[in-house]
Amino acid sequence: MAEKKVSLPAKLINGGVAGLVGVTCVFPIDLAKTRLQNQQGVPVYKGMMDCLAKTVRSEGYFGCYRGAAVNLTLVTPEKAIKLAANDVFRQKLSKDGHLPLWGEVLAGCGAGTCQVVVTTPMEMLKIQLQDAGRLAAQRTVPTAAQAAAPGPAQTLVAPPPARPSPPPPPRASATGITVELLKTRGLAGLYRGAGATLVRDVPFSMIYFPLFANLNALGRERVGDVQVRAPFWQSFMAGCGAGSVAAVAVTPLDVIKTRLQTLQKGDGEETYKGIVDCTRRIMTREGPSAFLKGAACRALVIAPLFGIAQGVYFLGVGETLLGLLG
Repeated sequence: MAEKKVSLPAKLINGGVAGLVGVTCVFPIDLAKTRLQNQQGVPVYKGMMDCLAKTVRSEGYFGCYRGAAVNLTLVTPEKAIKLAANDVFRQKLSKDGHLPLWGEVLAGCGAGTCQVVVTTPMEMLKIQLQDAGRLAAQRTVPTAAQAAAPGPAQTLVAPPPARPSPPPPPRASATGITVELLKTRGLAGLYRGAGATLVRDVPFSMIYFPLFANLNALGRERVGDVQVRAPFWQSFMAGCGAGSVAAVAVTPLDVIKTRLQTLQKGDGEETYKGIVDCTRRIMTREGPSAFLKGAACRALVIAPLFGIAQGVYFLGVGETLLGLLG
């Protein structure tokens, strides 16, 4: 079967559907990634599975989906822009149906740049909601000094009555965070970390899209000037493989972005002035291994996301919906 041209509206629908399905499937792992990347000092979680288990125990099953509403709302335009922009750039840079490697990289660069408009505020809000549970859990973890301190000496005098613990802070919401940021910092507040997001997403797209295109083309014959369409399993596996490689490759940049976009810090956790300051402080305080925090989680999140995206494209969901509406 030869490759067929897909209209731009169909590409937008395909990208949106793929984003919704993918986020629903892998969001708990993304939550674990954010919490692991933000850990400094005394760790609350030992790894992904420990993080998910503690989250379910303390916040319930739906605690694993804190921030999902923001993602599900904005992932449709984000994924639609990314996938559609890459296709448009590839078509514009192609000559006689052939796209050189530099053209594939440039198309990916353009796609990554375009998506930042939606990605930055989406991840800014999502990170605050995802990390709230970690900050609450951190308050119950004793510091090293507290753990080493001797217990109170036994006494015959009755201890003073315990003071009632303060009520927990109200649960944050995406709307509340948005209103507060707009009041205090203006629109720029929602775009905090935009530079770090751009530095992460452009290299990701420059790696992912050329790698996917080449993996998806392996072993396929050409009929005249048109290449035979890859089978479903090949498109799905190419999306998973390219997504996982690109995700791990840019994990250090994702760690920096996550730290910069986190507004609320735990006890003893540092704040950063920018990309360079964040990089220097992480290297000095936590060492090079800190830049790979959450790498496995990112691979487990991104691989199925883009595998599902390519599967949706293969199945022609957008074309079918437009056909029904037409």
